[in-house]
Amino acid sequence: MTSQNLPDDKKWMDLQRFQLLVDAITDYAICMLDEEGYVNNWNAGAQRIKGYRQDEVIGTHFSRFYTQEDQHSELPQLALLIARTEGRFEQEGWRVRKDGSQFRAHVVIDPIYNAFNEFLGYAKITRDVTKKHEADVALKKNEQALQQAQTIETIGKLTGGIAHDFNNLLQIISGNLQLLSAEIAGNTHAERRVTNALAGVRRGAKLASNLLSFGRRQALNSKVTNIGHFVVDMEDILQRSLGETIEVKTILSDDLWNTFVDVAQVENALLNLAVNARDAMGSVGKLTIEINNAVLDENYASTHVEVNAGEYVMLSVSDVGSGMPSEVVSKAFDPFFSTKPEGKATGLGLSTVYGFVKQSGGHVNIHSELDCGTTIKLYFPRSTGQEGQLEVQLQEEVVGGTETVLVAEDDELVRATAIEILTALGYTVLHAADAESALSVIETGVKIDLLFTDVVMPGPLRSPELALKARERLPDLAVLFTSGYTQNAVLHVGRLDTGVELLSKPYSREALALKIRSVMANNKLHRTSHPL
Repeated sequence: MTSQNLPDDKKWMDLQRFQLLVDAITDYAICMLDEEGYVNNWNAGAQRIKGYRQDEVIGTHFSRFYTQEDQHSELPQLALLIARTEGRFEQEGWRVRKDGSQFRAHVVIDPIYNAFNEFLGYAKITRDVTKKHEADVALKKNEQALQQAQTIETIGKLTGGIAHDFNNLLQIISGNLQLLSAEIAGNTHAERRVTNALAGVRRGAKLASNLLSFGRRQALNSKVTNIGHFVVDMEDILQRSLGETIEVKTILSDDLWNTFVDVAQVENALLNLAVNARDAMGSVGKLTIEINNAVLDENYASTHVEVNAGEYVMLSVSDVGSGMPSEVVSKAFDPFFSTKPEGKATGLGLSTVYGFVKQSGGHVNIHSELDCGTTIKLYFPRSTGQEGQLEVQLQEEVVGGTETVLVAEDDELVRATAIEILTALGYTVLHAADAESALSVIETGVKIDLLFTDVVMPGPLRSPELALKARERLPDLAVLFTSGYTQNAVLHVGRLDTGVELLSKPYSREALALKIRSVMANNKLHRTSHPL
């Protein structure tokens, strides 16, 4: 008997055998389609995965399980054509359940023939791979986040080294210009030139600071604080900075938690975001600042690889500006990326905010829609500690002293400038080119009131170790570190170690004078409060 005269009941028996085989399988959605794609068999696995009972789908076209987009692209018809002509169709894509929800499906469609090579229809096998797909997407995001973190780490190391040398050069220029200004007092023309040169130094210092910030290499002077307290006080500053045509609204939640942050850096970040928002609104619009308690749970952390689940304080800045397309949002925190015209911005604004928040153990989230506006949320980890007491604050009058200062600095020109400035302020100055030499000076027994030492110097003895050994010999010694880049020598997870005083390069004569008096006063206060 040939296939041409095969009885119809033989075909029916083949279909019955197939149905008995697949009905017992529940892990896969298995159905049989006729030549045109209409369902004529439906197993228990198909009902479990897709939600339809057998009587709801028999006789309907299998394209009903595809998304509207795939239906319009005629993917179902193409799938049958490929299966018939090439022997198999296999693809992964989104499919639709009875309740309208979508799931990720791995689909195989094979043509079915009987023993006489007569075409009976198609066997369609669908496997729900949603969890695997989500895991693959999460893995890809984690790999991208890791790659980005490694890139930032590499750039951070590079910028740290550059910033150290650059800030030393700026310190030499700045110090000598300030010394020169005393010699040209009364010469208006020369004074103006010195003033302009010092302004250039400040701009260079700001650029170096931004580079360290996005590279997460800046020294954070973090303290337990309530962000809401000082943000409210900033409203007037923000209003003056943004102009009268920008409405500023601040919303604070009740019982706001404390956090552990560098207040000055939070203020800088808020000003940065506010100015960006003003530019996006074209100088007319509404800026909303919200501060709330927030909990980022495990589900959120699982989709944001860099986030630790826990309690945070959220600082949100929203505008009603032009918004950003998704491709711009994805690059918004990249260093040197800017949508502003060339020469109008460095592209370091948002990247410095991002770097600071990440260095603080926090998280940044950005949401933007074209013609609707942008919201940037900064999350800082909650602190259960109490707000600390303020250090001794001195009047901003530049005064010197008569104490003895030991300057430890490996750069000869920086050292010479510091010696000259300190001498002009009235101090007795001793000096050393490295930590070992400084320790040798201390071991002579000469009276020293303050050790002023660079953080990063060559030699086997590191500056923090020098400070410890020096205080073992001189318990009342005050210590002030200085550096253009700390290289984690006096930092702990990006923050200054407890009790450490740091003056970043390049520093001005006024800043040095005020910092020394502040350090001396706080050292005296500490000795009085904690007598040996």
